[in-house]
Amino acid sequence: MRAALSMVLGVVLAINGIAMLAAGQTWYQLVPTVPDTGPYNPHFVHDIGCAYLAAAFGMLWLARDRLVAWPAALAGAVFQALHALTHVWDLAAGRETPLHFAIDIVLVVAPAALALWLAWPPLAAARARAGSP
Repeated sequence: MRAALSMVLGVVLAINGIAMLAAGQTWYQLVPTVPDTGPYNPHFVHDIGCAYLAAAFGMLWLARDRLVAWPAALAGAVFQALHALTHVWDLAAGRETPLHFAIDIVLVVAPAALALWLAWPPLAAARARAGSP
């Protein structure tokens, strides 16, 4: 089940990253709450698209080989978690409305939590690092 979830999340992240790189202006206008953050900045959207592709790569690799790929997947999950925390911070600072944050829970926070859960080191890897059987 974890492999299937990793695959699905990886594909979704890849689609988002590719859309940001290939059609950034369209992506910017179509994603709810994004246009409310300020004017479109192609460089910024492309930078974040690259980060989403890197996170996607980690998740897709994780789906294939959990014991080897978890560090890459965890790095991508940390990006997603930090991104989600900026949305939480913006809500707390009054820069984001509760309605926007409700949308962000679905589009940003929940995928980040899922990514962290999926990428968390498997018990076998943790035991190997600790030197125990």
